[in-house]
Amino acid sequence: MDSVTQLDLSKLNVRQVNQILHHELPDSGTQRVEILNPNGLHSIAAGLDREITVDLLGHAGYFIGGMNKLATVTIHGNVGWSVAENIMSGTVRVKGHASESAGASGHGGLVVIEGDASSRCGISMKGCDIVVGGSVGHFSAFMAQSGTLVVCGDAGPNIGDSLYEATIYVRGKIHSLGADAQEEDMQAEDFEQVDHLLAAAEIDCDSKNFRRVASARSLYHWNADAHQEY
Repeated sequence: MDSVTQLDLSKLNVRQVNQILHHELPDSGTQRVEILNPNGLHSIAAGLDREITVDLLGHAGYFIGGMNKLATVTIHGNVGWSVAENIMSGTVRVKGHASESAGASGHGGLVVIEGDASSRCGISMKGCDIVVGGSVGHFSAFMAQSGTLVVCGDAGPNIGDSLYEATIYVRGKIHSLGADAQEEDMQAEDFEQVDHLLAAAEIDCDSKNFRRVASARSLYHWNADAHQEY
């Protein structure tokens, strides 16, 4: 069994913990870290760039696991704004709920919110995959350019507003679609994609109950003749 290194935020500050994660543990060969007493602190485990498993044992604040690359980060509680912001690869998992802008601008990797995510989940995502076990708030996947958002609960107002090439799958009710978002028929590859992401997220849902939302592509290019009316 892999040895576990424990870092206690009641004794160390966030800067010290991140310094250890980045500069001391790589040389020690440590593969698993437990961070104790996060207590709503911000920017924990940001910018990790190697294969390591990090567990935050409690609730945490803003920008947890931001810019993640290769690492597997799990928050055993709730998180504030922008968890896994700009994720590049690896996995960031929230065992509870997430506040605004979960997975914002994510380029790759997997973000899992086992509970609900607030507004703007997946805003401007650029290739990551996000799976939400509960519901998402308003303007989720706003200006999402690439990647996939899977919502196992309901979607709030203006889902997929100004959507580009990202795809959204929603199992529950959709309050309203945003500008240039439209529902489309599910195809065989859609069911396969949803099944794949649900399995990766370890969330038990049936892909047959999901609906697909994608871009109508009318906002791709500026049209001077439209007089800013679309």
